[in-house]
Amino acid sequence: MVQITVVRRDGKPTRDGYGKGLLAVGNANPRVVALDADLAESTRSKWFGEHHPHRFFQMGIAEQDMVTTAAGLASTGLIPFASTFAIFTERAFEQVRNAVSRPRMNVKIVGSHGGIMTGEDGTSAHAIEDVAIYRALPNMTILVPADVVEAEKAVWALAAHDGPAYMKLTRQKVPTLYPEDHQFRIGEWDVLAQGTDVTFVACGPLVAEALDAREQLKAEGISARVVNASSIKPLDERTLLAAARETGYIVTAEDHSVIGGLGGAVAEFLGEHHPTRMKRVGIYDRYTESGTPTELYAKYGLNAKALAEAAKAVRKA
Repeated sequence: MVQITVVRRDGKPTRDGYGKGLLAVGNANPRVVALDADLAESTRSKWFGEHHPHRFFQMGIAEQDMVTTAAGLASTGLIPFASTFAIFTERAFEQVRNAVSRPRMNVKIVGSHGGIMTGEDGTSAHAIEDVAIYRALPNMTILVPADVVEAEKAVWALAAHDGPAYMKLTRQKVPTLYPEDHQFRIGEWDVLAQGTDVTFVACGPLVAEALDAREQLKAEGISARVVNASSIKPLDERTLLAAARETGYIVTAEDHSVIGGLGGAVAEFLGEHHPTRMKRVGIYDRYTESGTPTELYAKYGLNAKALAEAAKAVRKA
């Protein structure tokens, strides 16, 4: 657990942090290579390709080939980052399972445009099950960074980590919360705000919403802790246990199905180790629809107002 002082600034998409981090890691380490499935401009892997064309592989609309090729490159000692939209990574699930996860290949899969924040692209483009799918695979590390700085620093951590990983990113801007000198560690959560009455355990864009919800609750005399759970696999079990014991109530928040994602992981762990009254905020076993991110977050209960209501409800249950 690390206590972070949040200094909220203008937002950027977390995919920008990936592009910046990938280029920086590539500049520092010649073993880093990048692959993309015809979406390099959108995923920001194009920035790496422009500077290191001999280490960049544009695979076209062939996600299965991209993942298998990445596994082959990893078998030679290279460190491949393979990116496309989060929903399209699912086309290659069999290859992720059999070519990456089973042999524990050092491949980093990066899914941009994740969750319903993708907005007007519509329900077929809203990846709300990707974390659950990859979390079920042995050997996989799963990260969902909260802002552009954390996404950049997570690339460095993934490059140093030996093993398969999946990182989920946003298309839209999210508030920048972290200082530029932030140090990211896989498996370690950050406490962004202390509180004694309830804890928000959030990831990705929902971290900023949780911070806003905290301010709404503060006006009503409720003290909410906010934890950024960007490392979903592995969980930071020590920080989670401390939050459960010290505040007594947990609200998880994610732009993802409540089945199998962050909420599922937290519920499974607490159910075995420290049963705690909790509420999962996310998508409840349904497909979504097209709309602006603001409209969709309001309709499906992922905004700050909904999080504040969830926190009050779990304390009354």
